[in-house]
Amino acid sequence: MSDDVLERLTIKNKVASPGSKRRLPLKFAVVVIALLVAGGAVYGFWSLQAVTVETTTVSRVYPSQSLALLNASGYVVAQRKAAVASKTTGRLEWIGVEEGSVVAAGQVIARLENNDLQALVTQGEASVRTARATLEQAQAELGDARLNFTRQKELLNGGIVSRAEFDTAETRYKRSLAGVTGATAGVANARAALQGSLVNLDYTRIKAPFSAVVLTKNADVGDIITPLGAAANAKAAVVTIADLSSLQVEADVSESNLSLIKAGQPCEITLDALPSERFRGTVSMIVPTADRTKASIMVKVRFMEKDPRILPEMSAKVAFLQRQVTVSENKPLNALNPSAIVKSGSREGVYLIRGEKVVFTPLTRGVRLGDMVEVRGIEAGSKVALSPLDRLKDGARIMQAEKK
Repeated sequence: MSDDVLERLTIKNKVASPGSKRRLPLKFAVVVIALLVAGGAVYGFWSLQAVTVETTTVSRVYPSQSLALLNASGYVVAQRKAAVASKTTGRLEWIGVEEGSVVAAGQVIARLENNDLQALVTQGEASVRTARATLEQAQAELGDARLNFTRQKELLNGGIVSRAEFDTAETRYKRSLAGVTGATAGVANARAALQGSLVNLDYTRIKAPFSAVVLTKNADVGDIITPLGAAANAKAAVVTIADLSSLQVEADVSESNLSLIKAGQPCEITLDALPSERFRGTVSMIVPTADRTKASIMVKVRFMEKDPRILPEMSAKVAFLQRQVTVSENKPLNALNPSAIVKSGSREGVYLIRGEKVVFTPLTRGVRLGDMVEVRGIEAGSKVALSPLDRLKDGARIMQAEKK
């Protein structure tokens, strides 16, 4: 055979080209890109269909809030409060109260060591008995001197005794009178000394000046109590008490708003510790002086009803009202911005937000509450669409606008 024929009959190995190795990864990349483009198109279509809405919330509102002329903040303060101490210096021997104890006026709440003063009282009692005995002796002497003086006077008139004997009887009588006067003064002096000892002894018994509740206990058994508290490690006050029936709210009101307030004006009080409660109050006093640093005037508001949950130094907010609220106005209502209410056919309702959709929820309007309106048929705390309502319908997809 010729060389040409042999060359045609020879089987040759094919060498793969560089492009064939890249063909499979290239196809995979094309598929991924296509999927991304399709997903973006779907998301873009969904985004174009979803409506971006602003929302609002159904709130719990008290009708009395619409009657408020002015709001101010302050603190609950006891108008009768005392740091109870002793008038004498001594070591605390006994204390019978703790924080929260209820005490009555005149009740002994603590006692200082008083053995020395008790001894003085015993000595004073003995002195009184001695003075009384001296007085009785002087009175007996006076009685005898009076009889003798009367007898000598009769005998002198009859010429039986001399003038000298009569003068002696008269002098004895006058001396007895002076002795009774002195003995009477001695009794009074002994009684006064005894009373002084009793008073000093009573100073060691620390008593409540009025009916109150113990707020703090400042000393314990063994502490030195002194009126001025000047000695090292000495305590001035044993306990601090407050009359909880005298609690009032002291609120600062700007000078520019003072014309909106008058004595006896009805108020509504809320406490940070009891946010769900409303307490009726009335303006009891407008303090006749201003605080130049704050340009404000203190107004004292009295609670109309007492409540054991109200404690001194609680933070409080006061709403000064146009008029007194009724019982029905003191109950909270569900309220909503009226701009969120739409009409669908013959029904009024709102677009309630549930996840990424809105659901038309019928409701009933009630009374007007300032900038809001009472609504029935929807729970407090529910979030509803506020705008744009004309682009929404029941079941529409929404996106909530981000809050700035």
